[in-house]
Amino acid sequence: MEFVSGYQDEFLDFAALLFGWYRKFVAERGSVGTSLEGRWQQLEAQIRRLPQDPALWVLHVLPNHSVGISLGQGAEPGPGPGLGAALLLGDHPPLHLRDLSPYISFVNLEDEEEGEEEEEEDEEEKKREEGGSGTEKVEPEEDRELAPTSRESPQEVNPPGESEEAEQEAGGGEDGCRENRVEDKTRPQKRKGQRSEAAPLHLSCLLLVTDEHGTIFGIDLLVDGAQGTGSWGSGTENLASRAYVLLCHSMACPMGSRDPRKPRQFTVGDAQLHRELKSLVPRLGVKLAKTPMRTWGPRPDFTFASLHARTCHVCHRHSFEVNLTPCPQCNAVLYCGEACLQADWWRCPDDVSHQFWCPKLAAFVERAGELATLPFTYTTEVTSETFNKEAFLASRGLTYGYWTQLSMLIPGPGSPWHPRGNTPSLSLLLGGDPYQLLQGDRPALMPPVPPDPPRGLFGSWQDYYTWRGLSLDSPMAVLLTYPLTVYYVITHLVPQSFPELNIQNKQSLKIHVVEAGKEFDFVMVFWELLVLLPHVALELQFVGDGLPPESDQQHFTLQRDGPKVSVRNSSGVSARPSSGTKEKGSRRDLQIKVSARPYHLLQGPKPDLVIGFNSGFGLKDTWLSSLPRLQSRRVPAFFTESSEYGCVIDGQTMAVATGGGTSRPQLNPFRSPFRLRAADNCMPWYCNAFVFHLVYKPLQGSVARPAPVPAPPSPTPSVSPARTRRRRGEKKPGRGARRRR
Repeated sequence: MEFVSGYQDEFLDFAALLFGWYRKFVAERGSVGTSLEGRWQQLEAQIRRLPQDPALWVLHVLPNHSVGISLGQGAEPGPGPGLGAALLLGDHPPLHLRDLSPYISFVNLEDEEEGEEEEEEDEEEKKREEGGSGTEKVEPEEDRELAPTSRESPQEVNPPGESEEAEQEAGGGEDGCRENRVEDKTRPQKRKGQRSEAAPLHLSCLLLVTDEHGTIFGIDLLVDGAQGTGSWGSGTENLASRAYVLLCHSMACPMGSRDPRKPRQFTVGDAQLHRELKSLVPRLGVKLAKTPMRTWGPRPDFTFASLHARTCHVCHRHSFEVNLTPCPQCNAVLYCGEACLQADWWRCPDDVSHQFWCPKLAAFVERAGELATLPFTYTTEVTSETFNKEAFLASRGLTYGYWTQLSMLIPGPGSPWHPRGNTPSLSLLLGGDPYQLLQGDRPALMPPVPPDPPRGLFGSWQDYYTWRGLSLDSPMAVLLTYPLTVYYVITHLVPQSFPELNIQNKQSLKIHVVEAGKEFDFVMVFWELLVLLPHVALELQFVGDGLPPESDQQHFTLQRDGPKVSVRNSSGVSARPSSGTKEKGSRRDLQIKVSARPYHLLQGPKPDLVIGFNSGFGLKDTWLSSLPRLQSRRVPAFFTESSEYGCVIDGQTMAVATGGGTSRPQLNPFRSPFRLRAADNCMPWYCNAFVFHLVYKPLQGSVARPAPVPAPPSPTPSVSPARTRRRRGEKKPGRGARRRR
């Protein structure tokens, strides 16, 4: 069994929901331009009986004149025949946002047309020079007039995954479409810099049904040109009938896991469309506002929340398509009906069937209360199954810097708060504050560093918050879960499992953060390790092919001097002036190195410790090579997982890849308090919830090291040590006597 959990990026999950709802809407809507009479009468009668929503509903008409979407081939950016819709919309759970960067880019259609005109002028000038005459026109005037602007005539484009033959067969007999096809045949010859002949996908208009708070109930996409397929709409039919169909479907089957309902009042954001809907909307028992909506803007507390749309574990149908219920025995897995439950129960082989997993999953679900036992004032909100992460962050003003990495508010590479660059965040550390990305123009979220180092070892968020001077209302635990987990492994788990390493007395530690990805987005919060371990010089090397390629082989150093931090790059030049006289031995370093490659390809000295966050061995093929590499080095390697189910799968993967195993997972006291949303199950998932270490296959001729368990009371030895020594001495004559015989 493999579940869809918090491994998937929020934006891809949201996009999958949007387009999943849209595909269902298009299928039920029927062919574009179908008469409303007869087909929709039954639905209208059903809508009139729905309960009323007191909130005002709005139909937004959002035109798009100049921005297109370029679908590249993946080898290099730029337009191309592109991806299939399934890959684009995130049907593969391991897909991440950065995986899409080679495929998808936004194109300014107006700039593209200007570039085409410049190329045409350059070609004409070149041909005039070659011909020795400045008057000959190589290209007829009529051909140049075929290229319209994006505001005057739509472009002919392919939906993702369609071929040029499908493009030629698609479309109606309108003159505009014929002109666009002629234009597309000539464009590849005019464009010198293009890598592909496919034109950008142009969404000419978006119809969006929301309530006054911005909650989305339905969408409709109007794509320029007749596409010849039901999955993409055409903007040539009557807009009023199309908007009316969307409104009906949004009431009867709202997006997400909301119940069907109709608004008490409805308004439209377009004057002409408002007039055309006056005779249609009252048929639904809904009052249409007397005048169209003049202006609309998000309220100060508006959040574009990731919607909670669950899916069936077997057939993957969404909750807005069917009624989903959990397994009656374990209450962990969601199914749309008895057929899917039975199919999963008797799945082959037996160890992937729900019959095999059901009692185990029931035990995992029973620990939900224990996982949610945290000391924060907001614990009840953030650990609920309906937790709205975007609303929580926005209500506290956490919509900048590192906080955007926790939500869908991900800034573009050109944003000043984008945490990635040639050297992560160095330009934002000139003030000497490693948490500058957390606060922006707002008051500091982290108090000053206490003057005295910690006298004991912290074993809970409560102890750490008290010493650090943090309020239990502070959400910093969400980000500090990464450095505090490293601290917990160094101070508690390694001495418990590998006491011979004597790691607490070491003056320097080299740590590999293996198969790193998302945690590198929070690289500066690892500075907290210098606060917690002031006597240790640390080197963290982030390794993994999920890291930004431009960060490969970067090396910089954070140096602590009291509450300040200075940064040095690989050349040794300080990024900020020295802040004063340093006492000998009072300054420790945190070196950060980056290797954007799979761990099994990493060359270099053996580390003291390996750590991986939310590893998911079964979700990435490179682990099948990285785990044997770790076993060959036989270095202590600790990993976190977001659920006990993930720990079990990791143990199975380790056994397949190396013949070894994993230790019994332990609950991480420094887990993130934010509950992660799961799509097809109700299990509790939390970032860094559990910690375990690898148990390597014993070397030939050696005895296997057992996985550590809570130590029982030491038994009284039956034979004294002295008696044991005498027995060892008595063996020698016996062996000699046998040899003589």
